[in-house]
Amino acid sequence: QVQLVESGGGLVQAGGSLRLSCVVSGRTDSRYYMAWFRQAPGEEREFVAAVHWGTSTTYYADSVKGRFAISRDNAKNTVYLEMNSLKPQDTAAYYCAADRVRLVVTTVESYGYWGQGTQVTVSS
Repeated sequence: QVQLVESGGGLVQAGGSLRLSCVVSGRTDSRYYMAWFRQAPGEEREFVAAVHWGTSTTYYADSVKGRFAISRDNAKNTVYLEMNSLKPQDTAAYYCAADRVRLVVTTVESYGYWGQGTQVTVSS
């Protein structure tokens, strides 16, 4: 079993920054991918970014490239999402996800472990 606990959400003005954290506990290994997804009210959950736990290879949605950065700290068992130049359309609940992904890292179905989510609200 893998447990994920997110933190760091909040209210920020457009153009501001936030850093989300996801503390990972349980049985993971270097084959895991760690990802961030987000879900706005009335919308489907969408991929934001992912990082391979072993190689640090990163993946980003086009909508956040150049503004968001995902990273991981193996010693602290923590994954971060640094969000800069935030826009009102970034407003959503952000979820941390984990699993050994065998096909596509950008789909909800690829991840079996999820955190409870943290709310990010960007005001205009």
